[in-house]
Amino acid sequence: MHTVTLWQIFFSEFLGTAVLMTLGTAACANNTLRSTKGFGQGSVGVTFAWGFAVFTAAYVAFRSGAHLNPAVTLGFAIHSHEFAPGIAVSWPHASMYVTGQLAGAFVGSCIAYLAYQPHFVHATRENSLGIFSTTPAIRKPWWNLTTEIIATTVLVLWLLISGYTQSATGPLAVAVVVVAIGLGLGGPTGFAINPARDLGPRIAHALLPIKDKGSSDWGYAWIPIVGPLVGGAIAALIAAAL
Repeated sequence: MHTVTLWQIFFSEFLGTAVLMTLGTAACANNTLRSTKGFGQGSVGVTFAWGFAVFTAAYVAFRSGAHLNPAVTLGFAIHSHEFAPGIAVSWPHASMYVTGQLAGAFVGSCIAYLAYQPHFVHATRENSLGIFSTTPAIRKPWWNLTTEIIATTVLVLWLLISGYTQSATGPLAVAVVVVAIGLGLGGPTGFAINPARDLGPRIAHALLPIKDKGSSDWGYAWIPIVGPLVGGAIAALIAAAL
């Protein structure tokens, strides 16, 4: 069996998450910025875009098993002895997964900004934070946290048990699950279901020279980090009991 190096883990997760966030952040920009050709396509269109982004990124990050998400990495760490074939569960491996995911999320969001830079320049009082990170429809921190826990539990549980089913599944199946979560559970919080997906772009929002961007809302930032991690751990415990 081919041994995957620390560098390969990092680069695979970095590149896959960068692709995920380039496409996902761009979809949000296309929907939100008034001067684009995709303005106002709505939450359903954005949800499907995120699903297709996951589909694309999963192929790009094949070398590391395409976690693309610290909550997924945590779930595998608790439930399994391997993160992916040839990659044993260990702190050095885990650190490469999470570091690559966070760096990729930041870079991918910056790439999406570059693609839409003229539209940001001419934007007037746009909800720029909503392009980059998740925001709650109704700010009720503990209920927002609960939503993220539930949504991420569904995602990670499916990933952990899908290998035990009769038929083989792949990136397209994961994309369908993400779309289902978005359509069903995305309304309250925007379904981060991934600490890297929210934190990397939130940092990008804070650092990029976006016109009239307002606050990066760091007071809310802990929810899309803690919620998915708790959901990933719960999913691992449920999977172990099956």
